Amino acid sequence: MQIDKSQIIDLLKSQGKDDRADEAQSELPDTVDPEQHADLLAKFGINPQDLLGKIPGLGGFGG
Repeated sequence: MQIDKSQIIDLLKSQGKDDRADEAQSELPDTVDPEQHADLLAKFGINPQDLLGKIPGLGGFGG
């Protein structure tokens, strides 16, 4: 599954993590694969599994 970087930036900003959002803007690729980039997402305090429930349009598969 690919997620647009802007959705992750918006998620961080909605959580009040503007400093993390700025870092993510410069470090994340334009499209993020939560499995492939799990270590990078973790750096910004994002659990790849949580993305499914927190980003609109990704749906909540199982769990």
